[in-house]
Amino acid sequence: MISFEQSAEGRMAAETLLLVDDDTQLTGLISQYLENNGYQVEVENDGSQAIERIQRIKPDLIVLDLLLPGSDGLAICQSIRDDFPGPIIMLTALDDEIDEVTGLELGADDYLSKPIKPRVLLAHIRSQLRRYGRKKDDVEMQVLAADGDLIVDQGRRQARYKGNVLDLSSAEFDLLWLLAENKGRAMSRESLYQSLFRLEYDGLDRSVDLRISRIRKKMSVHSASVIVTVRNSGYQLIE
Repeated sequence: MISFEQSAEGRMAAETLLLVDDDTQLTGLISQYLENNGYQVEVENDGSQAIERIQRIKPDLIVLDLLLPGSDGLAICQSIRDDFPGPIIMLTALDDEIDEVTGLELGADDYLSKPIKPRVLLAHIRSQLRRYGRKKDDVEMQVLAADGDLIVDQGRRQARYKGNVLDLSSAEFDLLWLLAENKGRAMSRESLYQSLFRLEYDGLDRSVDLRISRIRKKMSVHSASVIVTVRNSGYQLIE
């Protein structure tokens, strides 16, 4: 198993971003822009070296291109997702909904199409790091659900089901926390989507459904009785 645990010294330093993209001109431009905005930026242009690089520098966030020499972004995302706790933003020059869905299913937290403006990428990076960074807060907030079988801890950004810690991505935890805050009440896909992405819901995006599916799989075969689908309403976490 690859270890991505960060040291205390690393957490005190500027947040480190890793750009995995073979477009050297683009990574040079984006790196300079992000560094000017206070981040430490590392670049990897070879997909076959990406996992080793991630393991070595332990970044806070990864910007991962879909098409790479050596190993594609989807394969890299799948390989690291179970062990890498931080956000993963995927980039692609392809206008292909299937690739986007696959990326989200494999654990990507965000998905942007090229060409991408540096300031737009910066906004998404800040948004993802804000969500991930909440786990560093000193204040612990817990919600108990499913007759106490599920504990969702906002302070630690950790969820435990029947005593077992759930291996959730940053995006999956955000969704579970929203349901936990509103346990016992059905929440529509629209409200969940707007809370997560701060965007209007177009009625077609499957991001919420995909994340619910992944959370259920990680809980157990009995998880359908914990997060229930409410017909014509959305999803509900039972009390």
